[in-house]
Amino acid sequence: MKELSIFVDESGDFGAYEKHSPFYIFSLVFHDQAHTIEQQIKLLEEGLNNLKLSKEHCFHAGPIIRREEDYQFLSIKERRRCLNRIMTFAKNIDISYTVFSIEKKHLSSSLDLTVQLSKKLSNFIRENYGFFSEFDHIVLYYDNGQVELGKLLATVFSILLPQTEIRKVTPVNYRLFQVADLICTFELIYLKSEHHILSKSEENFFGSMRDMKKNYLKPMLKKKFTNIKI
Repeated sequence: MKELSIFVDESGDFGAYEKHSPFYIFSLVFHDQAHTIEQQIKLLEEGLNNLKLSKEHCFHAGPIIRREEDYQFLSIKERRRCLNRIMTFAKNIDISYTVFSIEKKHLSSSLDLTVQLSKKLSNFIRENYGFFSEFDHIVLYYDNGQVELGKLLATVFSILLPQTEIRKVTPVNYRLFQVADLICTFELIYLKSEHHILSKSEENFFGSMRDMKKNYLKPMLKKKFTNIKI
C-alpha cells in the first residue's frame, strides 16, 4: 500500500491585519513513505551535541533567527549553524513542499481569509490530482495550533482526497514537521523582504537579502513541489 505523509505548519493568525502580522502562511511538506529518511535523521541527531543541543532538540527556525527560547544564549555564529543543520537535513531527504500565503491587508474578515486559503488549497489538489491519486493512504500531520486552519484542512481533504487521515502531531516527535516550520519561516522572511519590513534581528542574522536568497531560499526551491512525481 502506497502511503503519503503531509506535514503542515503555519505562520500568522486569522485575526485582523496588523503591522506585526501582515501575512498568513501555511506550508505542506510531502513525503512518500517508500523513501526512508532514517539515516538522515540519525546523522542530524548525531550532530546536535556539537551545537550544544540535546539529541531530542526540536528545531524552531523563527526563534533561531530572533535569538529566543532555547537559542537566547547562543552567538549568531552558533545560531546560523543550528539553522544550517536543519536546512541540510531538509535538502538531503526525499521530500517536496508547497506554500500558500496571503497578505491580510486586502481581506475584510477572517472568513474571507478562510475562503481564499480554501480556494488556493483546493486548486492545488485538483491541479495535481494525478499525483495524489497514486497513494492508497494519505496521512496529514498537524499540531492543531489554529482551529481555523484545522477545520479548513479537514474540509478540503475529506472532500477532494477522502483517503486522507488527519493526525495530531507533537512537533518534537517529527523532524518533517520541523522542516515545515523552516519553510514557513523562509517564506515569511522572503515576503517581509519584498515589502521592506524585515526586523533588525532578521537583517543581522542573514547579513543581506542577497545572501539570504543565495544561501537559503535558492537551495530550498529545488524541493518545491511540481507536477513531477516526488
